Amino acid sequence: MKFAFIIDPIANLNPAHDSTVAIMEAAQVMGHEIWITQSHQLSVIAGKAWGTLTSLHLTPITRRDQTWVVNSPWFELGASTLQPLEAMDAVFMRVDPPVTVSYLYTTYILDYIDPTKTLTVNAPQGLRAANEKMYALQFADVIPKTIVSRKKKVIREFVEHEGAAVLKPLGGKAGEGILFLEPDDRNFNSLVEISTRQGVEPVMIQTYLPAAKDGDKRIILLNGEPIGAVNRIPTGKEFRGNMAVGGRVAQTKISDRELHICRRVAPKLIESGLYFVGLDVIGGYLTEVNVTSPTGIREIDLLDHVSLGSQVIQWVTSQVTQMIHNS
Repeated sequence: MKFAFIIDPIANLNPAHDSTVAIMEAAQVMGHEIWITQSHQLSVIAGKAWGTLTSLHLTPITRRDQTWVVNSPWFELGASTLQPLEAMDAVFMRVDPPVTVSYLYTTYILDYIDPTKTLTVNAPQGLRAANEKMYALQFADVIPKTIVSRKKKVIREFVEHEGAAVLKPLGGKAGEGILFLEPDDRNFNSLVEISTRQGVEPVMIQTYLPAAKDGDKRIILLNGEPIGAVNRIPTGKEFRGNMAVGGRVAQTKISDRELHICRRVAPKLIESGLYFVGLDVIGGYLTEVNVTSPTGIREIDLLDHVSLGSQVIQWVTSQVTQMIHNS
């Protein structure tokens, strides 16, 4: 089969960390063609989505003890051609957040892929609907106490009631801009003003979960089913567990409570065409639903001696085979 991946510049990817590379690598090992493109290389021509696609060959990374070993060079680019995206069996939208205007325009272009001919992971309509912070609000029974506001008074009242809270920019990623708030912090007003751009942009405020010190668990869902998890634990004086800010990773299991959360959100995710998703769970509470370019595969593979990328590709090929049979 032929798979296209819409990605950030490939030279900027980390093959030992990025889930996109893990999925591409698994597809190649299983004998499929890999093509890559970027958002600025996409077009709509005669009512169809087209892209300048470049063939890609990867040198798979290898395991040595408890680390990944990357060969140099780890990728080789082939010829580039302008092709309709419907010439591919599946298209993976794997551009990292934040969700900018350019990102949204890319999803509009992807709307012009016939879903009966080519599978898009994740569906463009779902990507537009699922802000990674706001999406969790519809599952009020499994999230911590949460508000979204741009009003300083509202935010202060919430923090005073809860005693401590975490502020999250709605368009942030990898822990960027997340703040720990206490009502007696002398910088409280300034922190809120900066984060809301003087009341222009709303932010999310969640009650602080003390269990955060024990880790922020990333659970990978494939078509609504949990296939693996990794715990991200804050280090030093950092309260955030995100890997991008130095959180260490540890092997973990998915608890009964976390399975309940997965089952709670799965039907909505599938309905929205959000097939590859990363849930963030702290202390038994869902805190975020990551749909744009969820990471965690490499860390789970290393710790659990599995290949989640292979599971993703096996599921995609089964879906494509079913689409071909039904056409």
